[in-house]
Amino acid sequence: MNSTSSPLNTLLIWVIVITALFVGREVIIPLALAGILSFMLAPPVRMLQNLRVPRGLAVVVVVLLAFGGIFALGGVMARQVTQLAAELPHYQETISAKIKSLRGAQSGGTLQHAEQVLEDLEKELNRQQQQQPAGQAAAPELAPGRGAPIAVEVHEPNGGPLQTLSSLISPLLGPLATTGIIIVFVIFILIQREDLRNRLIRIAGSTDIPHATAAIDDAAHRLSHLFLTQLAINAGFGALIGLGLWAIGIPSAFLWGTLAGILRFVPYIGPILGMIFPLVLAVSVDPGWSMAVWTGVLFVGLEGVTGQVIEPVVEGHSTGLSPVAVVIAATFWGWLWGPVGLVLATPLTVILVVLGRHVEAVKFLDVLFGDEPALSEAESFYQRMLAHDPVEAVEQAKAFMAQHSLGDYCDEVARPGLILAQKDVERGVLENANRKIVHDTVDTLFKDIAHEHWLAKKEAHASTLAAVVKLPVLHKDDLAADWRSDHPLLAIGVRTELDDCGSAILATLVETHGVATRIGRPEQLTAANLGTLDLSGVAMICLSAIDLKTPAHIHYAARRLKSLAPHAKLMLAIWSATDDKALASLQQAVNADYVACSFNEAAALILAEAAPAKRPAVSADAHPGVASVAKGLA
Repeated sequence: MNSTSSPLNTLLIWVIVITALFVGREVIIPLALAGILSFMLAPPVRMLQNLRVPRGLAVVVVVLLAFGGIFALGGVMARQVTQLAAELPHYQETISAKIKSLRGAQSGGTLQHAEQVLEDLEKELNRQQQQQPAGQAAAPELAPGRGAPIAVEVHEPNGGPLQTLSSLISPLLGPLATTGIIIVFVIFILIQREDLRNRLIRIAGSTDIPHATAAIDDAAHRLSHLFLTQLAINAGFGALIGLGLWAIGIPSAFLWGTLAGILRFVPYIGPILGMIFPLVLAVSVDPGWSMAVWTGVLFVGLEGVTGQVIEPVVEGHSTGLSPVAVVIAATFWGWLWGPVGLVLATPLTVILVVLGRHVEAVKFLDVLFGDEPALSEAESFYQRMLAHDPVEAVEQAKAFMAQHSLGDYCDEVARPGLILAQKDVERGVLENANRKIVHDTVDTLFKDIAHEHWLAKKEAHASTLAAVVKLPVLHKDDLAADWRSDHPLLAIGVRTELDDCGSAILATLVETHGVATRIGRPEQLTAANLGTLDLSGVAMICLSAIDLKTPAHIHYAARRLKSLAPHAKLMLAIWSATDDKALASLQQAVNADYVACSFNEAAALILAEAAPAKRPAVSADAHPGVASVAKGLA
């Protein structure tokens, strides 16, 4: 009952919230605009406060300067719109001439056919208008002795000065009232910033002050950085567009540059909308087509440089939104609040993502819209194995190994992925068929990875390779005498397909560093199949197991292998072991020579045993098994 009602309650809450946002948009939009402007104006207010200016005076000065600039910009744009409207009739001749030239070029084609249709429609409309008055004149029948009807016109009485003034002011009252509310809200928010922060913390819960403070600070930092950088970038974009249009000869270049800078706040479609108006005007003004071509080149070139070069360098990942989230946000807020919603879409969604990052109840918002990967690298590795898709996993491995070694990939991606699979086995959600799929995909994947690693090693510069690879690459002459056989190392899983995956990964890692490895299968450890296990020329045997939960199988396998190959060293590789005491006890019980808990550890042990003169350096935090080998060989 509770499991069903909880999603329904959540859905009901979101429906109520969205409905409230839609119904109360007349009040909420000014609040949202005021909040965003307060984030933009907070840094200059702090700068004035650092210069010993009182907060109230600093807030008033900054707000007056900001809105004064906005009003001045609006006034200049209004004058240019008026001038442009007066000049539009002069551009009609240019447009008519271009249509005629296109008509001549398309003689007999679609354009001429469309023109003929329009002419026929115009003739039909004119004929109906001419017939209607005649019908109306014949309709009334006048009685004898009466004259013709007299036409009557009704005129509204001229209003007084107050009525005229009211008709002029009424359309302006709404925008002026909204602007006044925004100014008051901005001043209030800037003056009461700390008090509002404390109240938000109280709403979030005074018992969770660290998370609430982190969320508010994160949101303030992200939004301030986002708005200031976007304002600077878009203002520069608009200025360059205006100068470029002025050089091209487009009328009202300042208007179109300002409009392009403002529309660029709208994600994706803003630059396109900003280009449409000057492009149409270029077609109307220029008798030829060069002005339109240069206008298109100007917009496309500047947008390409700004969007692909400047913004990634200046902003980076400051928004914290994925590209899909930006599109969804623009669609949702545009539907909810119209054009204002398009401008506010990105900042409002940033607030929701930051909230989801710090509040567990709305964590899904961060997962859906945040720019962090939905799955960790280990989870993605495991998911690709289940999907039987090694191709994408190889690409991920190549990207990872561009900055890390193959051993790091095995330990930081593959090993946690195998541990996730083992946990699913214990929970009973990873069936035998899926375990077989994981095993086959891992086997294929690491063969491909070994090939890609070989190509990268062949193409990479020696200094670059040395900076990434932590383990030495051995040659035949570097190996000890008993390690020069065809396959001196045997890696074999203890019991399950996942254990076998561990041995396959270790074999790939060790072979890329110069030690040939033979892979055994867990079924070969049974009494019936033990004779099929080839132990000739084996100098070391590595038993691979995901965990220590089946020690009896490890004991059984170790005793049998030691009896068949007493000359070979024995290593226990327990990939998820965390209890050093249990691991040491198991090592002593089976008389193993070495133990390892990671692929880098196991590879270091094997390489140190195979070529003592070229043993890898051992860090201070290495596992005791590695340290003991280094001490014994020193």
